[in-house]
Order: sequence, then structure tokens, then C-alpha cells
Amino acid sequence: MDHSYGMGQHKEADLARWRGLVSEQVASGTSVAGFCRDRGLRDWQFYEWKKRLRCSAAAPFIAVEVASTEAASAQPGQMPGIEIRHRRGWSVIVESGFDASHLRRLLAVLEMAS
Repeated sequence: MDHSYGMGQHKEADLARWRGLVSEQVASGTSVAGFCRDRGLRDWQFYEWKKRLRCSAAAPFIAVEVASTEAASAQPGQMPGIEIRHRRGWSVIVESGFDASHLRRLLAVLEMAS
């Protein structure tokens, strides 16, 4: 049995691993060279996967539903939290004033685990 696969036919585990690594590198704020050096990765391979993932990522339609506007008017001057629901069942509630880089790291970890 032939276990080889071409550029467009990567195993799901490889895709998930590299998606996670790319997300982690972006969220870390470190350079690609530094990130790869710290993790024992080849930077040329990292760039290749980053390119593959970017080219294969179609912008999916994301349904957004406003559950209630009463919560927004309950406390004047304060924005209500936002719930992010993933198609695989998990959700995250983000309150106003959140740290965007912290949220990116959290979402990268959750995406790798799901």
C-alpha cells in the first residue's frame, strides 16, 4: 500500500499541526526565524506550510446571531460579552476589554485540540 501523498493531499494531522504552529507563531509575536529555532523547525518548511495554509484557506461564511439587545441596555456605557461558538461544540465568552493576543493564543490551542 502506498502511503505517500502530494502537496494538495496532506493528512489532517499534518494540517492541524501546522495550523497550530502558524497560529502560535503569529500570537507569540516572535520572528519566524526565532520561533523555528526555539522549536527545532526548518524556517523554509515553516514558510512553505504558511503559504500552503494561506492558499487553501477559503474565507468561510460565519453566521452571526444577536441573541438579545436587552443585555446591552442593562448596563449603560458597558459593552456586553461576546460568545464565540465553534462548529465542534466548544464556546468561549469574551468580555469587553479582552487582550487580543491572549484570545489568539487561546483560540489556537482550542483549534489544535478540537
